[in-house]
Amino acid sequence: MRLLKLVPDNTNIKFLKFRVPFYVVSLLLIAASWGLVLTKGLNYGVDFAGGQEILATFEDRPDAPIPELRQSIGALPEIGEPVIQRFGAENQVSIRVKLPESVQGDKEAADRIKSMIVGSLQSDYPSIRIDGADSVSGKVSGEFREKAVYALLAAMIAIALYIWIRFEWQFGVGALFALFHDVSLTLGMFSLFQMEFGLQIIAAILAIIGYSLNDTIVVYDRIRENLKKYRRMPLPELLDLSVNETLARTVMTSLTLLVALVPLLAFGPASLFGLTAAITLGIFVGTYSSVYMAAPILIWLGVNSNSFVPQETVAERQDRIARGGEDPAA
Repeated sequence: MRLLKLVPDNTNIKFLKFRVPFYVVSLLLIAASWGLVLTKGLNYGVDFAGGQEILATFEDRPDAPIPELRQSIGALPEIGEPVIQRFGAENQVSIRVKLPESVQGDKEAADRIKSMIVGSLQSDYPSIRIDGADSVSGKVSGEFREKAVYALLAAMIAIALYIWIRFEWQFGVGALFALFHDVSLTLGMFSLFQMEFGLQIIAAILAIIGYSLNDTIVVYDRIRENLKKYRRMPLPELLDLSVNETLARTVMTSLTLLVALVPLLAFGPASLFGLTAAITLGIFVGTYSSVYMAAPILIWLGVNSNSFVPQETVAERQDRIARGGEDPAA
């Protein structure tokens, strides 16, 4: 069997030729994303807005009637679109409903809605067993939001420090900017389409950060090797060379991930749509940012062929010249 090659050997695409227009477009997209988040807001799910979570088991059925449940519970007053998914066995479900804004923080209203849902379930399905009914209060949901923000910031800062130590500070700044770009565009998509934003999406954003970082490190590793190998090559040409040398790996990694995600996006359960959509977008923006955000910024941050050469003190230089070594300044 012939080896499948989606990217020919020795590609020579001038990626950096259009670095300024792409940077302008990306900065506009970042500004638009944060503008949407600040003006339109995010559609918080039960985890972040507060609500009810009810666990139930259908003891006389092999599987839970999820479409029927969505229709019957969604028709109850004061309840928006419920999030219903299997939890454990095929006949066990988790039912999560977000409290209306008018009653958020009102414990009596939350209990009334919980009783209404449980009563409807027991009326429609007499053999149902209620395994648990918990409220996520406004205080707890606020703590969830706060901890989620801390988790994202901690992940990004830790990654920037790691790259700074492994490479140079310019690389850490470049990786941090690429991650900020990816997270901003993901938040912008959720704000634009008002898709539910909960803990699952935080997990998806952390996965995006991991994927984008992995791609950026592969490119950065090749840049570092080529900086040592081609000391006289202009930096834009060297960056193009490095991106082209890693292009086959980048394309194959992205495509194999998309092969797994696209069917899940098209035919997967509704409860996983937001998570799958976020990771799918993250693959595109993560690949783009590793080429057009993380690499070109090194030019403006002053990376050069001496970045990975140990700096020689004046005394060491004089000692080397005294021992007959070459003086590069001569």
